[in-house]
Amino acid sequence: MPAHPRPLTIGIAGGSGSGKTTVAQTILQRVGPDRISFLQHDAYYKDLSGLPPAQRAEVNFDHPHSLETELLTAHIRQLKAGQPVEVPFYDFSTHSRTDRTYTVQSRSVILVEGILLFTEAPLLEMFDVKIFVDTDSDLRFIRRLERDISERGRTTESVIKQYLATVRPMHLEFVEPSKRYADVIIPEGGFNAAALDMVVARIEALL
Repeated sequence: MPAHPRPLTIGIAGGSGSGKTTVAQTILQRVGPDRISFLQHDAYYKDLSGLPPAQRAEVNFDHPHSLETELLTAHIRQLKAGQPVEVPFYDFSTHSRTDRTYTVQSRSVILVEGILLFTEAPLLEMFDVKIFVDTDSDLRFIRRLERDISERGRTTESVIKQYLATVRPMHLEFVEPSKRYADVIIPEGGFNAAALDMVVARIEALL
C-alpha cells in the first residue's frame, strides 16, 4: 500500500482583527477548499461550562493557557498521518464548548489560523510555512469592535474593557514577540494583494 503523502502545513498568526481570517479564506478559495484541511485555534478554547457565567466572562481569553493547544496539536498530527479529526464547536456567547463537533478530512494542505499559534513550541514545530499578518493596532481594534458586536452579541463597553484589560497587554506580551518566528510577514492582511499572490503561488509550487 503506498504511503500517505505528507501534507503541507501552514500556520497563519497575527493580532486580533489583523485580517488572519481574510488571508486564510483567500488561500482557501484560490488553492481550493477540496485541497485544504482548515482549522481555527478559536475552536479549541477550554470549556468553561463548569464556572458561573460571571466568572467565565472574567477569564483572560488572550492568554495561551485559555486554549487547549494540546488537542489542536494532536489534531494536526492526525491530519498529517492521513486521519480525519473531530473539531469542537465553541459558543462565544456562553464561553463554553458545545456537545457538537464537525469532521475535517486530511488533505494536501493543512491550514491553521489563530492569534497565539506561534507562542507554543510544540505547535510551532508543526508548521512548514509560518505566516504573520501584521496590521496597525487602531485598525485591529476597530475590526474587533465591529465583529464582537455584530457576531458575538457584545456591547461596545464590554469590548473596550476587555481590549484594555487583556487583549492589548497579551498582544504585547505574546503575539507581537511571536512575529520573529514567521517565514512571511503580510502587512495589512487581506488588503495586500501582492503578498497574497506570492503566498498562493508559493503554496502551489510546494504542492
